[in-house]
Amino acid sequence: MIPVDSTVDRFDTGRFEAGRSRLASLAYRLLGSATDAEDAVQDAFLHWQAADREHIRVPEAWLTKVVTNLCLDRLRSAQARRERTAGAWLPEPLLDGDPMLGPADTFEQRESVSLAVLTLMERLSPVERAVYVLREAFSHSHAEIAEILGISESASQQHLHRARGRVSAGRRRGGQETDPASARRVVEEFLAAATSGRTDRLVALLTDDVTALSDGAGGLSKKLLRYETRERVAAVVRAGFKPTDAKRRFAGGTATIHYAILNGAPAILFVPGGKVAGAVTFDLVDGRIETVRGIAAPDRLVRLNESWRRHDAGEPLIAEW
Repeated sequence: MIPVDSTVDRFDTGRFEAGRSRLASLAYRLLGSATDAEDAVQDAFLHWQAADREHIRVPEAWLTKVVTNLCLDRLRSAQARRERTAGAWLPEPLLDGDPMLGPADTFEQRESVSLAVLTLMERLSPVERAVYVLREAFSHSHAEIAEILGISESASQQHLHRARGRVSAGRRRGGQETDPASARRVVEEFLAAATSGRTDRLVALLTDDVTALSDGAGGLSKKLLRYETRERVAAVVRAGFKPTDAKRRFAGGTATIHYAILNGAPAILFVPGGKVAGAVTFDLVDGRIETVRGIAAPDRLVRLNESWRRHDAGEPLIAEW
């Protein structure tokens, strides 16, 4: 016979687990890191276990409040401020279909988890970021947000207004979605031009104000590398996509190159020996590339690799690089 306390504990654990994916997607949007999001959710579980659960009337609301405030504590920490203000930070990319990406029914929900908006949200204060995510991605009312954050409804409305303004101002163009077939075609043309040395075609695929960002070959640089102008970006891309023995040794062997969707955006993955060693993502505007992001820091690819191992990769764009 199972003791009563054990039965209750299993029931309460089940209630937490039923909402784990939603909590993780909330934490990911707030932190931009899957690893940190998982840690925040696990901390929330410890809070849940220690709480007087009989007096928690709405567990989902209680857990949302706990996770949000745990994430705010992380965003306010001295370590997070050092890392993010030093210019050595890019969001952690997630493979299409990862439950941590969360709700994606509306354009606003899909946009709020894009790498572009996750990066722009670094301009927001922690409270502004929380209000923006809770409202745009999870459709909470201002009354609910006020309860979660311990602020007034009018303050919530003001924070949202400022957050929307800052995110909008950070966009060089209004948010838009590209149809999947067109996005893949542009990326395939980019890859063909980058690997063949066709500089003129590569330049033609880039917007006039294109920007390329890289964490510096897996984090070897302490700061993000940033490149601007079509000619400069094209030159960096050509050099980066030229295979060499040194690059293969660094990556862990000869790689296949695959097309993928990361955070709703087209991307290519470098995969030596079945393990993702690097990701390049693209923001597209009117059929051209506005932003290129290169991510190769191993700690930013952990969850992506876990998803990739379960993913049907299909035929690679390049079988041997």
